[in-house]
Amino acid sequence: MPFRLLVPLGLLCALLPLHHGAPGPGGTAPDPAHYRERVKAMFYHAYDSYLENAFPYDELRPLTCDGHDTWGSFSLTLIDALDTLLILGNVSEFQRVVEVLQDNVDFDIDVNASVFETNIRDPNFMEVIFYQTLHFVVGGLLSAHLLSKKAGVEVEAGWPCSGPLLRMAEEAARKLLPAFQTPTGMPYGTVNLLHGVNPGETPVTCTAGIGTFIVEFATLSSLTGDPVFEDVARVALMRLWESRSDIGLVGNHIDVLTGKWVAQDSGIGAGVDSYFEYLVKGAILLQDKKLMAMFLEYNKAIRNYTRFDDWYLWVQMYKGTVSMPVFQSLEAYWPGLQSLIGDIDNAMRTFLNYYTVWKQFGGLPEFYNIPQGYTVEKREGYPLRPELIESAMYLYRATGDPTLLELGRDAVESIEKISKVECGFATIKDLRDHKLDNRMESFFLAETVKYLYLLFDPTNFIHNNGSTFDAVITPYGECILGAGGYIFNTEAHPIDPAALHCCQRLKEEQWEVEDLMREFYSLKRNRSRFQKKTMSSGPWQPPAGPGTSSSENEDEARDKRPTKQKIPLLSCPSQPFTSKLALLGQVFLDSS
Repeated sequence: MPFRLLVPLGLLCALLPLHHGAPGPGGTAPDPAHYRERVKAMFYHAYDSYLENAFPYDELRPLTCDGHDTWGSFSLTLIDALDTLLILGNVSEFQRVVEVLQDNVDFDIDVNASVFETNIRDPNFMEVIFYQTLHFVVGGLLSAHLLSKKAGVEVEAGWPCSGPLLRMAEEAARKLLPAFQTPTGMPYGTVNLLHGVNPGETPVTCTAGIGTFIVEFATLSSLTGDPVFEDVARVALMRLWESRSDIGLVGNHIDVLTGKWVAQDSGIGAGVDSYFEYLVKGAILLQDKKLMAMFLEYNKAIRNYTRFDDWYLWVQMYKGTVSMPVFQSLEAYWPGLQSLIGDIDNAMRTFLNYYTVWKQFGGLPEFYNIPQGYTVEKREGYPLRPELIESAMYLYRATGDPTLLELGRDAVESIEKISKVECGFATIKDLRDHKLDNRMESFFLAETVKYLYLLFDPTNFIHNNGSTFDAVITPYGECILGAGGYIFNTEAHPIDPAALHCCQRLKEEQWEVEDLMREFYSLKRNRSRFQKKTMSSGPWQPPAGPGTSSSENEDEARDKRPTKQKIPLLSCPSQPFTSKLALLGQVFLDSS
């Protein structure tokens, strides 16, 4: 008999008006301008409290108005908030923080840093908290680097292919590379930033900790020209793909030395979530059909074995039998991910399920028992997570459905009423009685506030549809940036996909070859005219002037290409032209 969900009648009824886009209080939809200003005020209340009470510590403790280090003393909240400052329009503070980070952040320290920090919440389930070194720090620095010019920062020659923030991101990422030196190519979960992987380090890593590198590492490889980052990320992705079960599912934790699954619960939530997210976002960022095909295959298996009445449960990865009929707050990213592949109808139905839980408690509990319609013991808290708001932002961009603005309104009202304290916003320890915990995690400023603001700000530069852009001259030619299509990493740091094409020699080399071929055929047609000149002593020079082009159209097309520093194509001792093929000064002889 198939598993069926028993949804409480009150929750089912709550779905009905939402599905038809019910108006807000007073019969009107939420006013975006009003809530945009409310969100901005929330940001500065939290941000100013951090600067006044917690900096340079990683995070703010809002109940005691002080700070503490959670990830290694990188001033994590400051890094995480950096691109949010620009999205809110605060150019001067963005510039100031860039200088502060350059002067104060040091990755050459003797600390054990989890590539992904795993926190075992109970014997049956493991929840993953993404480690900041990659997604918070590397992603935040890369995003800030690519946004620097828009923020009015004086960039160095060669930007975006060079710059201090890029060098910091590269330094941090290189600290993680020793973790990938395993027989499978899947990384350890922890690495010492000074000494590498410690002897005796556990080889058990969560799925998300293995498959959530491609966005940052591919960006880093494209900007620096070093393929090692993208290479290790792709190997890790492929090893997970090859480790899926016969029914197409992956588990929660795997041994990176043997490739054997340790935790075999399969779902879309904690421990797995950003693996699926990065297959989609990596496919879009890199225009990689293989990554998208991998996700679509997973999506079929997820629908077949884990979806019940537009909820997603946890199942045994080899059998597909239900192991946990719960919804986790981290799963609320899924409707937004569905929207990115155009599956809007399914996304909205699942979103509305999750929204009913928010309306029941004023937030999303970490675990929610779907058949019982209530929280799970010891999982009643809400640490101000962004995932449902993130999905609302994506879906609103796709549909314009006012229900999504209502979620944004409810989030602002709930967080301000329950979580706001004198020194920022506190984690909600228990949604049943609204008790608070003495922590404000850095993702509140990096993600929750950012997605809320973007939900209510339809004209933000992040939403650019390509109608405006910036042309930048790089060492490799002209580059177009800021045209939109930003890809958010898993901590909501936006990456400009156009930047990945700014620092590659591939196009330059292609143009050089095209020039050589034009010159070859031009000379072939005019051999009698040029033969004496090409065989004479002295270096051969390409013919100049309008008469050497094969057509006026070719001249026009060549003029439209990005300008670049000219490099002599054939500046070597004279040889018969038929024995030459030069690229950037290198000559290949017939006898070679």
